[in-house]
Amino acid sequence: MRSAEISRKTAETDITVTVNLDGTGQYDNRTGVGFFDHMLDQLARHSLIDMTIRASGDTHIDDHHTVEDTGIALGQALAQALGDKRGIRRYGACHLPMDDAQVRAALDLSGRPYLVWNLDMPTDRIGSFDTELVREFFQALSTHGGITLHVDRLHGFNSHHIAEAAFKAVARALREAVETDPRKSDAVPSTKGAL
Repeated sequence: MRSAEISRKTAETDITVTVNLDGTGQYDNRTGVGFFDHMLDQLARHSLIDMTIRASGDTHIDDHHTVEDTGIALGQALAQALGDKRGIRRYGACHLPMDDAQVRAALDLSGRPYLVWNLDMPTDRIGSFDTELVREFFQALSTHGGITLHVDRLHGFNSHHIAEAAFKAVARALREAVETDPRKSDAVPSTKGAL
């Protein structure tokens, strides 16, 4: 099974992430940040990656450390579960509409982290959630997962819809990229022979 568990404890956060790449999108995510939990649930459901996350952090200061460190731990768990990446499709992309919003995500599980972020939010907050943290999460996920990730807002005026479309688009792209390629299930998808 392509699965992993990562525990990460600092002076600011205590996080455990469990993933199963060959799951059905089951999730049980509890970070203490309500809107973020909702987004993580979307990430699991639409990627078909089973995901359990437990996080506690210094949310009395703000949600930044909890969100960013969850991205770090999730990225590490994905990288560990992928192993040498033998047999994966490697690339994934999705254009995802959600009401007024349309977001495009494209990614490469290359081992070379890079984030291109063209997703401005019209508001500073979604309820009490700081919209800047959406980018912080994906930056941490990209860096620690070794993912080249491009996210672009094509349309949208509702911040909730834009953020949710981003999580779902990345999820759908991730689903495609981690799938086993039946035509090359024994090969690393690179002419270099390694990723």
